[in-house]
Amino acid sequence: MANEQVKLLIIGSGPAGYTAAIYASRANLSPVLIEGLQVGGQLTTTTDIENFPGYPNGISGAEMMEDLRRQAERFGTEMRFGMVTSVDFSGDKKLVTVDGDKLIEAEAVIVATGATAKYLGLPSEAKFRGSGVSACATCDGFFYRKKDVAVVGGGDTACEEATYLAHLCNKVYLIVRKDALRASKAMQQRVFNTPNIEVLFEHNTLELTGTDVVEGARLVFRQGTADEQIRDIKIDGFFLAIGHKPNSDVFAKYLDTDDAGYIKTIAGTSKTNVTGVFACGDVQDPRYRQAITAAGSGCKAALDAEQYILSRND
Repeated sequence: MANEQVKLLIIGSGPAGYTAAIYASRANLSPVLIEGLQVGGQLTTTTDIENFPGYPNGISGAEMMEDLRRQAERFGTEMRFGMVTSVDFSGDKKLVTVDGDKLIEAEAVIVATGATAKYLGLPSEAKFRGSGVSACATCDGFFYRKKDVAVVGGGDTACEEATYLAHLCNKVYLIVRKDALRASKAMQQRVFNTPNIEVLFEHNTLELTGTDVVEGARLVFRQGTADEQIRDIKIDGFFLAIGHKPNSDVFAKYLDTDDAGYIKTIAGTSKTNVTGVFACGDVQDPRYRQAITAAGSGCKAALDAEQYILSRND
């Protein structure tokens, strides 16, 4: 027997979860939102956001998430701190366990658990996160106009980030640990044809240097070989482009995902392969990963969930 029964359960905060909550609560669905361990999601670690409509002077990620949270609460969303530890989507009613012991039965569920950027794991990387270290060139590249930056990675995403930054920055180092790029041939040509991108093959990052913000990086060439060399480069920004991990593991038994773990949705909708379960935000978006697209998909999920719940009660 479930401890509680609700119409709509939203799992995850951030722009997708909070926007879904705003729409759902205004539709009188009385949503309950489980915020997760990082209330507000990844965006709370971003210092300045200047590309979200409606904030002409910019805003910090934490402030914007708090605005969205309060807006959802204003219309009646019940916010709860907690972590979803297991789910059972096999039946008509969706069973969700929170913190290992609280069982909730929902008519519909919206998954908005986001994705986590992969980092190298350097202590200095954590120190400068938000002060020169970023996992999103589209989000933060503007702050490094006419400066020197580095991008880590060798795939399509890294090449896309490097070429994007090259239009803004004075110099872009592309740090690649192998002796070749993994990116598509077309993307490789874009990189090689961009004069202010310097590709550093067979390099690994040892540490980032600086006092309050990133001022440089210490690299090692051909680490562990007879040719090993240490090299210092002067940079103002350090961008990670080695992938994201969608936070979908707890749903993997029931929801279809791609090879990387992103939840698959029916084209043009937020519907998953399980009737009554919807997905929005970065947990189902391997391409754009922007606050505005996450918010838009949260709106779609709420509207899809509303239609589903109303059809059940006709």
